[in-house]
Amino acid sequence: MDNHFSEPRGSNIVRPYSLTSGRTRPAVELALEALIQALPQSADRQWELDDINAAIVVLCQESPSVAEIAARVGLPLGVARVLVADLVESGHLKILATLKEDSTDSERRELIERVLSGLREI
Repeated sequence: MDNHFSEPRGSNIVRPYSLTSGRTRPAVELALEALIQALPQSADRQWELDDINAAIVVLCQESPSVAEIAARVGLPLGVARVLVADLVESGHLKILATLKEDSTDSERRELIERVLSGLREI
């Protein structure tokens, strides 16, 4: 008789809310279409990040939108927003562009087209 108990299926999957310690709101205002870029010094500091945050920083070398980040790392959008905001606050990432009330139609169109193009590539 085998006394070895296998782990339940899926037990090694980290629940999304545990990645954010249960937080559901980002620490900084972060629109879904906001473009995010890794700061140059973040490459030198990746050792202090866990796997998911390091993956986000690497991905942000391409300046994706918050929505793209969520899709590409396979996280719910709310979780991705919290993690990205944390990385902005800790100096790993910066917010490049978001739409504002006074944004021109061409600025809006350009940003939306870039986000859609990035999402299509996924």
